[in-house]
Amino acid sequence: MSVFPVAGEVVWIGLRPSRNEPMVSVNEARVDEKQGLLGDRYAGSSGNRHLTLIQWEHLAVIEALTGRSIAPEILRRNLVVKGINLVALKNHRINIGNAIVQITGYCHPCSKMESKLGTGGYNAMRGHGGVTARVIKAGVISISDAITVCLD
Repeated sequence: MSVFPVAGEVVWIGLRPSRNEPMVSVNEARVDEKQGLLGDRYAGSSGNRHLTLIQWEHLAVIEALTGRSIAPEILRRNLVVKGINLVALKNHRINIGNAIVQITGYCHPCSKMESKLGTGGYNAMRGHGGVTARVIKAGVISISDAITVCLD
């Protein structure tokens, strides 16, 4: 159950600098076991939500369900990745760049999606909201980094 046909790839990285502020798109970000995603508003938060990931392929689904074009920053997830099934990675550790993270759960949409995506936006995202992760090994994550499952 830990075998995937191809490696995934990071296609977008975003930081939330503070509450209700727009996401900031970056080419790379540093993650730390204690702080999580440095530069993000949730840096330093405890728990299993150091960063959030969503699948690039699900943006097309959300677009189809809302009838509008969706930019990654609207969805307020930190990483957009393609080529690997994030839902199948729950409880797995994955390599992203030189960092290791553990997928901890599902990232359900919040009520903000109604205002961001329009009426019905919350329901359009249900089942397509991505996953949460906890940093296991600090490192740098960059655009185009491969995503592979750690084989413990």
